[in-house]
Amino acid sequence: MNYIVMDLEWNQCASGQTGENPRLPFEVIEIGATKLDHKFNIVDQYGSIIKPRIYRKLQSRIREILNYDEALLRTGRPFDVVFREFKKWCGEDYIFCTWGSQDLTYLQQNMDFYYLKKFSFPLKFYNIQEIYAINHLGDKTQMPSLEKAVTDLHIPIEEPFHCAKNDAYYTAKVFQEMNRKKLSDMYSIDYYHYPTCEEEEITSQHINYSEYITRTFKNKSEALNDKNITSLHCHKCNKKLSKKIKWFVNNPSTQVCVGKCWTHGLICGKIRFKTAKDGNIFVIKTVEKISRKEFEKIKNRQNELRIKRREKRKQKKNAS
Repeated sequence: MNYIVMDLEWNQCASGQTGENPRLPFEVIEIGATKLDHKFNIVDQYGSIIKPRIYRKLQSRIREILNYDEALLRTGRPFDVVFREFKKWCGEDYIFCTWGSQDLTYLQQNMDFYYLKKFSFPLKFYNIQEIYAINHLGDKTQMPSLEKAVTDLHIPIEEPFHCAKNDAYYTAKVFQEMNRKKLSDMYSIDYYHYPTCEEEEITSQHINYSEYITRTFKNKSEALNDKNITSLHCHKCNKKLSKKIKWFVNNPSTQVCVGKCWTHGLICGKIRFKTAKDGNIFVIKTVEKISRKEFEKIKNRQNELRIKRREKRKQKKNAS
């Protein structure tokens, strides 16, 4: 199997959301990639500029970042032509690797816009940014920039960043420097396409956590009536856990709970609500082991939210 380390550059409407095409808020204007073999050796590179069809003028912020302008974009080829060429270059047996998860989302938005054949479902990939954050920083919530990772690893910088072909190459070099012993367990699942029925629901078991991606529901209430979503089981032994902290709303799109497994310790469940293309919602539920310090942090967060709710109710009562 080969590893396709991919990077994109994209453009947005220069006049803001008012002139935006709702089917294509981000138009891909460059595809770059580096191919690694099963031994993680670089064997080939790909790069192509895409002639924009929707947003022909660069948005000001994007213009500042990129190393080229509209004149170069006009020399590019249509997205569908470039994508078919890129897909053929990828070969048959490969997995995508990206710095972050946005590239795959925007690539598939563009594929849908041109009615191109979808990737296989579910789409697994390696989020090199997240893996680097876990391995080198010990914290997946601290997502460093590609440039910082390259600098910290003392990788020679010979070409400018913010060029898809160059960024793909630098991401591949970071990938080569990482500890890959447990790589088979470090894959992510892309959420752009999601289960549409119960038979398509995805359960992904990892060493340190489990992930459950549900079918769509009409609303949050309907989703929370599903016991598969609200129950809490240990990701290691699958034992049903009693909750030390019951599910509470952490923010508008997330709920959290904590249980205890007598074999594997404190276990945190997290529910994230995602909006589907048809306006319905689907759920991403993760279950993972946490430390006592993390447990106390969650408990304090719950208490803070309780106090805020009481204060709001009191203010509302006084105002009436």
